[in-house]
This record gives sequence, C-alpha cells and structure tokens, in this order.
Amino acid sequence: MKPPERVYFFGTCLIDMLYPKAGLAGMQLLRQAGIKVIYPKDQTCCGQPAFNSGYRDEALSVARSLIKCFPQNIPVVVPSGSCAGMIKQHWAELFADQVDAEAAAEIASRTYELTQFLVDVLDLKLKDLGKPVKIAVHTSCSARREMGVAEHIESLLGQLDAVELVQQERKAECCGFGGTFAIKQADISGAMVQDKTTSLRATGAERVISQDCGCLMNIGGAFDKQAQDKGKGPVTQHIAEFLWERTHASN
Repeated sequence: MKPPERVYFFGTCLIDMLYPKAGLAGMQLLRQAGIKVIYPKDQTCCGQPAFNSGYRDEALSVARSLIKCFPQNIPVVVPSGSCAGMIKQHWAELFADQVDAEAAAEIASRTYELTQFLVDVLDLKLKDLGKPVKIAVHTSCSARREMGVAEHIESLLGQLDAVELVQQERKAECCGFGGTFAIKQADISGAMVQDKTTSLRATGAERVISQDCGCLMNIGGAFDKQAQDKGKGPVTQHIAEFLWERTHASN
C-alpha cells in the first residue's frame, strides 16, 4: 500500500482534555514521515460513552457531527484503540437503517488506530536517541480484541535499541477501566486494576506504555493512590509521546 500524502487526525476526547502532548506527538510522528496532517477543528466525540451506556440517540447525534469532519477520501488516524474500535466496529450498528449509514461505513473503512497506521501503512523506521530504559506495555482491550493491533506497539518498540521491554504476567487482561464500567462496577474495576498494577510493579519497569489514554489514566491513578503504601509506581505514557521523545532525545 502506497502511503497517502494526507490524513485526518481524530484527537479523541481524553487526549483533547487530559493528554494533549500525546496528540501532538502523534501528529509530529506523521509529519516527520512526510504526511500532511489535517486536524478538523469541529471534531468532538466518536459517540462511544453514550453508546456503551445505552443512549443510542445521543450517541448517534454526536457521531453524526463527526462524519462531517472527514469528507475527503483519505485515512482517519486515531491515537486510541478504543475510539478507533468504536468507529470501525460499532458505527455500523449505531447507524443501521439511518440515511447516512453509507457515509458512516465509508469513514469506518478508512479509519486506522495510530500504531496500526505507523506499522502497516507507513512501515515506520525509528532510530533510538534516548538513554537506556525498562518499560512494560499495556494493550487496551479495544486495541487487542476489536482492532486486532495488540502487537503493533511492541513492533515499534523493538526498533529502539536502548529500550528494554519486560513482560507482565497479566499482559492480555483488562485494566478495569472500561469507561462507565469503572463507575457502575467500581468494586470489580478496583480489583482488576489492583491485579494489573501488581503485575506491572513486579516487572521492575520504569514506564508503562499504552495506546489508550483511558487505560493510562486508570493505571496511573491507581499507582498514585497506592503510592503511600507501595511507593510510586512506573510512569504511564502514551506510545506516541514515548516514540517522539525517544527519536528526538537530543533536541
């Protein structure tokens, strides 16, 4: 597949509100690869929070406004397995029997999770300029099970000579976030993130890398709450920000 000259970048709600550096890093990686990045100023939410909570009409309204942001037939790159999975896998159900179902399906067909795009479309080559560091990876459930891109993070990290990747015991397990699941089933969610943080601490990793900010927020928040009893946990960081940092460490 020949790399496109231009892409849309869908920043997602969590990146917009809480992790802007991850979004900027994702766009910088694409630009460095020679891609023109278009960031539609009117983009909002993919509709996933309302959709997962059963508010289908509200989800449809939000998602419908997003369709208007990506009119050109070029890829839509999303720095989130969760939001990419919503568009790619669930918009078909959300827009079923709607007049704009075809438009939604067309956008879904050209939507990529960021690491998927970097590996499968750009075949991105990286040169590590950073100091030695030990990291662990957490792959979100959506990236693993909906998008099927669980190994793409490690494919990119494997190019970085000074990065030691250590494996956690609960690698394929959920961190317990799941959006409103963490609120509606707080006790279960808390137990799940306890298992996840225990597994990550045991690796001795200095950082935990993921492609989903919801997971990073949940795991990082749990480390902060545990700090008094167990000491500060690894730093959590989005894959885009980590890659940009490693390849521009001398700047």
